[in-house]
Amino acid sequence: MGIPKRIIFAGTPEFAAHHLDALLAAGHTACAVLTQPDRPAGRGKRLQPSAVKERALAAGLNVLQPSSLRSTEVHEQLAALEADVMVVVAYGLLLPQSVLDIPRYGCLNVHASLLPRWRGAAPIQRAIAAGDAESGVTIMQMEAGLDTGAMLKKATLALDPGETAGTLEHRLTQVGPVALLSVLSDLPGHLAAAEKQLDAKASYAAKITKSECQLDWQRDASSLSRQIRAFNPAPVCFSFLGNARVKLWYAVEATQPSAGVPGQILDATAQGVTVACGTGALCVTQLQFPGSRPLPAAELLHGRPSALAPGQLFSSLDSGP
Repeated sequence: MGIPKRIIFAGTPEFAAHHLDALLAAGHTACAVLTQPDRPAGRGKRLQPSAVKERALAAGLNVLQPSSLRSTEVHEQLAALEADVMVVVAYGLLLPQSVLDIPRYGCLNVHASLLPRWRGAAPIQRAIAAGDAESGVTIMQMEAGLDTGAMLKKATLALDPGETAGTLEHRLTQVGPVALLSVLSDLPGHLAAAEKQLDAKASYAAKITKSECQLDWQRDASSLSRQIRAFNPAPVCFSFLGNARVKLWYAVEATQPSAGVPGQILDATAQGVTVACGTGALCVTQLQFPGSRPLPAAELLHGRPSALAPGQLFSSLDSGP
């Protein structure tokens, strides 16, 4: 069995930290952990270590935080580790070919999509927004192209009708580490049986932009529901209600037909706020007004009944300050 003895782990967010946890729990050791530099966070903008860094330090591992992997100094530092393989999970920095070539067996990536379906930075969000019936994790061997490497193993999940990016990511953290450990148990064998991707079936999962978060009520209710759920818990969709920039955290298609102009509130009950769309209507069940936390519609109706009254209009344009 070709079990790698020396592993470099590269990752940054909580999703990656789950995979590092699994490696350590399974008895693997990391000769080094790469993660992005600490970033300012919170109201005080204090430097905050990544989730991977916190886990690595707690385990007594060697943590490296280069701002780029292109310098000769970094290459020499990584080469000196004499690693068998590098495992990359949501690292966030581009690996040049000179780095990909350093480990004995190259670099493996845990990608949150059933490749080649969604290549790029936001596969979880794009899968939900597109209405995909399934998602999953692909373990692939990295190459210079964007998520184009040969596939070693897949783990598939059916998407639930009310899936959010947060719930899907959580479920993928359950199957991703299992698939990774399976590959590492016989890495040479999996590399020998690797499957080439079909470029013709690939889609690009572009990074989410702020402009995409603003809802266009002219769209149909089904696509708006998927957009809202895809951007939950971040960056969260929004619309303007008068001068208030209201975040919409969760919504489903309403059963009643639309009978108003797009963006108009048709009904507001404890079950949700029904809003007319270009086609159909949306039932928004969780909202957030400025200066407050996300709340169920039932709670908001107690404190803001007039703001959410039938006839009020959500706007796709910034009419506030």
